[in-house]
Amino acid sequence: MNTTRDRRREMHMKKKRMANLVTSLCCVVLAAVVVAYPRNADRIQYGRIGSDVTMQCGSLDNDASVSWKMNGTYVKAQHSLEGPRLILTNVSLNHTGLYTCFQKQDDDKHEAIFLQIGIPPLEPTITCRSNTYPQGFYCSWHQQHSTYINTTFDVEVQHNQRSLEVKKDLFHKNRCHVRFPEVFSSFPYKVNVTAINALGKASATKTFEESTIVKPDPPERVTATPIRFNPRRLEVSWHSPATWPDIDNFPLKYFLRYRPLIREQWQHVELSDTTSHNITDAYAGKEYIIQVAAKDTEIGTWSDWSVAVHATPWIEEPVPVVSTTEVEFHTETKTSPMPCSNAPQKAEPPVGGAATVITFFSRLLLGMLLLLLM
Repeated sequence: MNTTRDRRREMHMKKKRMANLVTSLCCVVLAAVVVAYPRNADRIQYGRIGSDVTMQCGSLDNDASVSWKMNGTYVKAQHSLEGPRLILTNVSLNHTGLYTCFQKQDDDKHEAIFLQIGIPPLEPTITCRSNTYPQGFYCSWHQQHSTYINTTFDVEVQHNQRSLEVKKDLFHKNRCHVRFPEVFSSFPYKVNVTAINALGKASATKTFEESTIVKPDPPERVTATPIRFNPRRLEVSWHSPATWPDIDNFPLKYFLRYRPLIREQWQHVELSDTTSHNITDAYAGKEYIIQVAAKDTEIGTWSDWSVAVHATPWIEEPVPVVSTTEVEFHTETKTSPMPCSNAPQKAEPPVGGAATVITFFSRLLLGMLLLLLM
């Protein structure tokens, strides 16, 4: 095992050198929830769900007479006024909006406050994975519940007491990427994510070793093809994931599973150094569902399953059968003329052998009569 790792380390180092010292950079990411507020608001104030919120109308004296509107409507129920202050009790998300205060004597707007109601962040959930081993890994995080207000995340990654460079993902707002400072390191990695908003902050830490987060993406372009004249075979092929950068020095092994749609139980085959396999025990004429997973040959975990493909083994097409017992008979039918009266019809002379016999005897009798007369 160690010999194989050393060989892989040497091949990788020859192909690409990676720096051990990396500039420290903190990744700050804006949370998904962004609440827009009116441009005519003078300031923003935040309140926690279920708490009481007090808003002050500018710098007016305590004895000032003030009225309040929320989104253009006068504030009434569940609110109280104390001079220039508006007190909202047991606030909820429905209290989010634009509040304006007016001095009663001139009815001129004195200040506009945009109130946002939310909750402080909880400890974020962190997951880290390397699908581009040995180049690097990424970490993603999320809140169990929405905070309803703008929340940012500070991310720091350390390895062997050094801070590593963290780059924000261009497409996933809650994800950052880190390059491995070295390969086959025995030192653990430590990732800290802090969620921050106007109502509070919370942090979470995840510690892991390099080998535990290696997980390739699923194999791609999986196909299953019936084999001609083989009613129990299917030819399955696939490609290694395009995100796996060095298939030659860091080969993958594969796990194939398949089953007919009529059954729930899967059949499995583990394969190495190949991206194809012939299924030889398929049920004839039954549709199959097929998937493939991938894994580094030495470390890490199996990928998710590939997109399922469906295929049916070769089926012999039936040959049309023509019956040889069917004989066509053509019968010619003659129609007798209708009689013109009720008189008996004149008999037709017999035909064939009977007519020949009658003619022979008639001639014999005639000859005997002539001999008697002579």
